[in-house]
Amino acid sequence: MLKIKTRKQYMRGSRLIGLIAVLLMGSGVYLLSLVAAPTVAPLIAMKPIDVKALPTPQKSENRVIIPKIGVNIAFAPGEAALDRGAQWRYPERGNPKKGGNFIIAAHRFSIQPTPQSTIEKSPFYNIDKLAVSDKIVIDYDGTRYGYEVEKVFDVKPNQIEIEAPSKESKLTLYSCELGGADAGRIVYVAKPLGLIALESSQPKQ
Repeated sequence: MLKIKTRKQYMRGSRLIGLIAVLLMGSGVYLLSLVAAPTVAPLIAMKPIDVKALPTPQKSENRVIIPKIGVNIAFAPGEAALDRGAQWRYPERGNPKKGGNFIIAAHRFSIQPTPQSTIEKSPFYNIDKLAVSDKIVIDYDGTRYGYEVEKVFDVKPNQIEIEAPSKESKLTLYSCELGGADAGRIVYVAKPLGLIALESSQPKQ
């Protein structure tokens, strides 16, 4: 027996289709907001940092501060540190106090459930805006150190020589390209400027 769809059934079906369309559109907009969050972060959250206004370094927490791009995050050994800020790789190979190759890495882009958490988990998203002569500040063991970028270059994923031990005192800062780890890494090598006087925030030579 042929059934004829009533107006009520038709309207119910139309509402269901409309609801699905709205949900899909809303999901798309939200996903777009997650992807775009690190891009707009400098406009709403990650403002350039005034080093003179930074609080006194604490022995209980080491931090990497990149004034130009508004980065101020904790660093610690181990991969778990990437979820809270940056990873201090191979601590035995260098630190600001003893010299050597002091290696810091952090996520470039890590999509999370909310725009705010995506920003927090993508601290090095704008690292490509750094250039030679830009400054990096390291709070280590209660003391503040200054560095100046000397070299900027890209490496392939298998070029692990950037983490090799070094007799030269330097900071090696790197992150993945936006295309992911397989696309390679962007690397910054910075020379030490010495201690930063907390009163004037000027490096002591």
